[in-house]
Amino acid sequence: MLPEYTVLTVIGMIVVVVLELFVVRSGIFRKPAYWIALAICLGFQIPVDGWLTKLSNPIVIYNPEMMLGMRFPWDIPIEDFGFGWAMLTVTIMVWQALKNRRARTTQEVAADVPG
Repeated sequence: MLPEYTVLTVIGMIVVVVLELFVVRSGIFRKPAYWIALAICLGFQIPVDGWLTKLSNPIVIYNPEMMLGMRFPWDIPIEDFGFGWAMLTVTIMVWQALKNRRARTTQEVAADVPG
């Protein structure tokens, strides 16, 4: 049996990349702000997730059969990083796509105004 959390995390990551590159095309992967935002989120994810999943006294308990069992650092399941990346990326992607659409609409309205 495949570890369900691992498989779903990988599928989620692939879906997000495919959506960005072929459907939404917001351009976030080319923006330094996206990578900076990910680094900032990771800086908070590590201590919080580490505290929640520490094996010595866990608050969040995972079924070991549903994941690979690899933990780094501070006992964080590696799947948490993939899941977090997909969740953050889809949020930023939608936000940027809406911003891009608004900018195009504003430009189109400005181009229609006689001047």
